[in-house]
Amino acid sequence: MTTDCVQPSQIRVNFLIGCTASGKGRVGLELARRLGGEIVSMDSMKIYRRMDIGTAKPSREARIEIPHHLIDVVEPSEPYSLARYVEEADRAIRDIAARGKPVLAVGGTMLYVRGLTAGVFEGPGADPEFRRGLRERAARDGTPALHAALARVDPKAAERIHVNDLRRIERALEVYHLTGVPISKLQQQWDRPTNRYDCRIVALRLLKEEANRRINARVHRMVDAGLVDEVRALLAEPGGIGPQAAQAVGYAEIIAHLQSHLSLADAVERIKINSRHLAKHQRTWMRRMPGIRWLDVLENDTAEQVADRVLQAWVHPAA
Repeated sequence: MTTDCVQPSQIRVNFLIGCTASGKGRVGLELARRLGGEIVSMDSMKIYRRMDIGTAKPSREARIEIPHHLIDVVEPSEPYSLARYVEEADRAIRDIAARGKPVLAVGGTMLYVRGLTAGVFEGPGADPEFRRGLRERAARDGTPALHAALARVDPKAAERIHVNDLRRIERALEVYHLTGVPISKLQQQWDRPTNRYDCRIVALRLLKEEANRRINARVHRMVDAGLVDEVRALLAEPGGIGPQAAQAVGYAEIIAHLQSHLSLADAVERIKINSRHLAKHQRTWMRRMPGIRWLDVLENDTAEQVADRVLQAWVHPAA
C-alpha cells in the first residue's frame, strides 16, 4: 500500500489527548499494544533530546516495544516550529498508514493537536525590529507582561497561549501589529470541525482534586528520579538549553534554582503550581475544540480499564 496519492482525510488517526498527568502516555501504550499500532507524540517538549525526566518520556523499553515518533527530534538548544512539527508528523502518519499499522496520536500540546487536525495558520511575515522590541520588553518586565498586553488586544489568543510561552505570545502580537486583526480571528479554521484526517478524538478528563493529586505526585517522582541533575547536565552542554526548551514546566523552575533564584523546595512548589496552570490551559483548549469525545478517568482506574473505554469511544465516536 502507498499513501503518496492518498489525501489526509482518507487516513484514520486515533487521537488520545488530555491534561498533564492524566495518564494518557500509559493508556496510549496499552492501546498501541492491543491494536498493533504506532504512536505519534504530540508533546512540544518530548521533541528535545536528553530532556527525559521532566517531560515524562516513555522508557527505552517501551519505545523498543512500540515505535514512537516525534520524540528526540532536536537538540535542546534548537528552536522548533509548529509548521515543522506538522510536516514531520504528517510524514510519520503517512509512513505508518502505508505499512498498514493503526496510527495513535497521543499527547497534550494542544497547538500540535490543532495543527494536525485543522492545519497550520499561514500568517504575515516576520517584523524583526518589532520582535526585538518585544524581546527587550520581556527581558525587562517579564513574559507575563507581554501576555497581559496580548490579552488586551486578543483575549481569545491569550486564553489559548500559556502565560510564559514567549515565542507564541510574540507571534500573536506581531500578527496584530502587522495586520490590525487578532490572530485568533485569522485562525478561524481552528474553530471548524476537524477534517485533515479521519479523526477519532478522545480526551481524558479528571476531577480537579484527582488531577492536582497526580500532578503533585508526579513532580516528586521527577525530582526523586534526578530532574535537578538532568537540568544541570543540559546547562553544561556546549549549546545549553535554548530559550524555547527552557520554557518547559519543570525545567524553567529548576534552572531558576540552579541560578540561585529559588530554593529547591520553592522550585518544586513552583513546578506544581505551574503544572496546574498548564492543565487549566489545556482544558481551555480542549473545551474549544470540536469533535472531542470526553472520557472521565476515576481515581482507581487502571490503564487497562481506561484503554477499554477509549477503544469503545473510538469504535463508536458518536455514542
